[in-house]
Amino acid sequence: MRSIVRSSVRVFRLRIYRLAGLLLPLCLGNAWSADSMIIWPSDWEVEALPQADTSVQIRQRAVKHDASGDPAMVVELTQTRLQPGHEVNVQGVLLEMRKAIQLNFVHSGFQSVCTQMKASTLSDVPAMETTCTITQNGAHVMTQTLVAAANKELAWSLSYAGSKDGYAANKDEVLRIRDSLRLNVSP
Repeated sequence: MRSIVRSSVRVFRLRIYRLAGLLLPLCLGNAWSADSMIIWPSDWEVEALPQADTSVQIRQRAVKHDASGDPAMVVELTQTRLQPGHEVNVQGVLLEMRKAIQLNFVHSGFQSVCTQMKASTLSDVPAMETTCTITQNGAHVMTQTLVAAANKELAWSLSYAGSKDGYAANKDEVLRIRDSLRLNVSP
């Protein structure tokens, strides 16, 4: 029985990390600027993600593995340059991100409950965030935090997700990474 549970959790992790990578740019697009910077600790595996089209510059994801070599936490940041005059409804974007992720969890046989969206910041940019607890058959298997932010020129989405234990073990480190993020917010 334990081996079945472990196998299903591993398959779940792989699906979730792929899903997170597909859904994060859903609402905000996929551009990245050299003006954004994440300082990754040396034990994180950083990857440049494939560019979906010619407007994509860079999207960045990093994975921290547990002692078994399985992904314990995944962090992804996406930056999009906005069209002049376009204003982003950050709360609306975050709501759409949350809905898309929750629907995909349901289709994969999982349930999710998210906290009420709250005001936050990403670097010095006003943001909204929510954290979702993902369960399967009543058991907590994963936690994911979604953050959306925008100014007049740029929009960002940040997600960090991990298994129940991986999220708990790495949350403080991810918050330090998030706090070290510097975005070019000047016009």
